Parts: sequence; structure tokens; C-alpha cells
Amino acid sequence: MPHNEARLTRIEEKLDRLTDAMVSMARAEEKISALNDDHTKMYERLNRLSTKLDDIEKKVDDNCRTVNIINKVVYAAVVAAVGTYVAHMWM
Repeated sequence: MPHNEARLTRIEEKLDRLTDAMVSMARAEEKISALNDDHTKMYERLNRLSTKLDDIEKKVDDNCRTVNIINKVVYAAVVAAVGTYVAHMWM
């Protein structure tokens, strides 16, 4: 009989260790799932930011063209004003 008790005790200890291992695996699985959710959210956020950055790039390009046109118009106006002034001074 004592041999059976020792055997049952060893089986109970092994079952306890197996239970602890299963609990640890479940916790690890929960952590992995949470990390995967965080990764998915960050990926979606990066995609939204990338889209916004593309929109901003287009607006900057449009503004650059507008500023270049304004600079050319102002430069032409200044050249015309200086030309008019010089022509007026010589006449």
C-alpha cells in the first residue's frame, strides 16, 4: 500500500506541474494575442498616417507651384516698374 501512495503522490505532483505549465502557456498566449492586437492597431495607424502624409505632399507640391508663379509675377512686375522708371528718367 505505501508503494501505491508514493506513486499517487508522484502522479499528483506531475499533474500539478502540468497544470502550472498549462496556466503559463495560457498566459503567454494571452500576451501574444494582446501584442498581435497592438501590432494590428499600430499598422492601421501607420497606414492612416501614410495616407495623410501623401495628401500633405500633394498640397505642398500645389503650394510650391503657386508660390513659384507668384514669384514670377512679382519679378515681372518689379522689372516692369524699374523699366518704366528708367524709361521715365531718360525721357
